[in-house]
Amino acid sequence: MATTTTDRDLSNVATEPRRSRTSGIDRALQILDCLQRQGRPATAYEIARDIGAPLSTIYVIVDDMVEKELLDRKDGGLLWLGPRLYQYGLTYARTLDLLNVAAQEMHELAQNSKETVQICGRDGDHMVVFAMEEGKDHFQVTSRVGTRTPLNWTASGRLLVGHLPEAERLEIFARSATASPTGRAETDKNVLAKASAAALAQGLSIQAGESDFSVACIAAPIRDNLGACRATISIVVPDLKLKQKNPDLTALVKLSARRIETRLGWRNGQP
Repeated sequence: MATTTTDRDLSNVATEPRRSRTSGIDRALQILDCLQRQGRPATAYEIARDIGAPLSTIYVIVDDMVEKELLDRKDGGLLWLGPRLYQYGLTYARTLDLLNVAAQEMHELAQNSKETVQICGRDGDHMVVFAMEEGKDHFQVTSRVGTRTPLNWTASGRLLVGHLPEAERLEIFARSATASPTGRAETDKNVLAKASAAALAQGLSIQAGESDFSVACIAAPIRDNLGACRATISIVVPDLKLKQKNPDLTALVKLSARRIETRLGWRNGQP
C-alpha cells in the first residue's frame, strides 16, 4: 500500500528546527584563533576541547590545514601556525608599509604643491581613496577617504590595471566601464585597455572633467619591484591648473611616486 504524506506531516516537517552547522572555514578560523589565544602549540584533542568541536571533525580539518601549510605539525603531534600564514603576514605588513610611507609623502606633496593629494588603490572594479590631505587653497573635491569610483572614470583607475595582461584589462573594462556623471569618461574597453597600459608605461595619467565638472587629476603609479601598480599618488586640482609650471604639478607627483618606490625598495633601477 502506497504511503501518503498528510498536511499534518508537512506541518511537522516545516516546524522542525534546522541543525546549525559550522562551516569548514569557520572551523579553520576557530583552530587558528585557539592557537593564537593560547600562544603555544597544542594537540588536536586540546583544540577540539577548547572550541567545543567533535574530535573527528578537527582531525580532518587539521590534516587538510597541515597539507596546505596553514598549520605545522611538530614532534608529539603538537600543532602550531604554519609557514603559509607567515607569507600572508609579510604581504599584509608590506601593505601597511606602503600606506605609511605613502602617507608621509602625501603630506610633503600637499605642502609643496599647496593642492589636495590622494593615495588610491584598487578594490575589484573600482578605485578607492586610501588616504587624502587637503591643500592650502582648500579646493573642495567630492572623493573623500573610502570613496569608490569606477576605474574608467579616473586617472588612477587606469594606472591600477595598466600592468595586467591585455586580455584581463579588456575583460575588466568590458565588465565595469560605465558612463560618468559628466558623460565625458571613456567607456570603450579597447580604448581604455590601450590607454591604461600606455599611462603606466609613461608613469603618468591625467584626466579632466571625466568624473566631476572642472576637476582634474594628475596621477603617478607606485610600482613594486615587478612593475605592478600597487597604488597611485595624485593631485586633484581645478582643470585650469593642469598646465601651470610654478610649481610644475606633473613633475612633483612623479617625483613623489618615485620616492615612495625608493623608500620601499621597489625601484631596482627603474627610470
